[in-house]
Amino acid sequence: MGHHHDHSHHHHGPGHEHASNNLLLALALNLGFAVIELVGGLYTNSVAILSDALHDLGDTFSLGVAWYLQKISGKPRDEYYSYGYRRFSLLGALVVSSVLLIGVALVIRESVERLLKPEQADAKGMLLLAVLGVAINGFAALRVKKGHSLNERAVYLHLLEDVLGWIAVLVSSIVMIFFNLPFLDPLVSLGISLFILFNVYKNLRSVVRILLLEVPGHVKLPEFESAVRGLKHVKDLDDLHLWTLDGQNHVLTMQVIVSDKLGFSALRNIKHEIRELARGRGIMHTTIEFCCNSEDRHQHH
Repeated sequence: MGHHHDHSHHHHGPGHEHASNNLLLALALNLGFAVIELVGGLYTNSVAILSDALHDLGDTFSLGVAWYLQKISGKPRDEYYSYGYRRFSLLGALVVSSVLLIGVALVIRESVERLLKPEQADAKGMLLLAVLGVAINGFAALRVKKGHSLNERAVYLHLLEDVLGWIAVLVSSIVMIFFNLPFLDPLVSLGISLFILFNVYKNLRSVVRILLLEVPGHVKLPEFESAVRGLKHVKDLDDLHLWTLDGQNHVLTMQVIVSDKLGFSALRNIKHEIRELARGRGIMHTTIEFCCNSEDRHQHH
């Protein structure tokens, strides 16, 4: 018996354009607010706000990269990338996470210096900027939070860091208006930085696992294999591979050893049953090959 191949593909939906638009909005808000921060930081003599401005400019760069790569990842397959461009969004997640790590390192250094040598700043000016910061970054974060891609997740963490940072500035500026506690600001800043580091670690871990072709976490491979082996006429499985392109779109390839002399309609039924088992586990792209003897089977090794 010859080989029989089946391909089922998952196509791009309108959600992809939505993700791209959300990132573009976040980019525009971030760039505009970074300029306001630079002016505000100089006006209030707040090193924390100035460093936040530099951090936001870095954010704007990484958001731009993330938006561009998210847009590219929506392109269909072509002669160069047979799986399409979905993995490009992983590059965005890596870039944004890397910039975040650098930003957090700078904030931690600044916070430690501020703890050792406390400085006074214009608390009322800081309060005004903080209210603006929470509003603008909060709005952008909520827009991006609705997305599911790892790229959007990385950008959301970026914006969340900014929101939490501004909440820290908000609270500490209110306290500093009434009490002389300049060390409060760097202390809160350190706590937020550690929280962000933990989240970046989780996001990077997800990206690395995908790049290492790990089986998608929600799929129990032995259980799936036994379900396929339990189908009528299926004798064994070989060359079963399951991985994910970007954390959302999963790919399955497998060789199914079947009983001799099965007709086309019987093979089609087996193929349909396997695809249904795969779909039930969120696997939309399947390539199934049939063979019926050991000689056929070992040609592939």
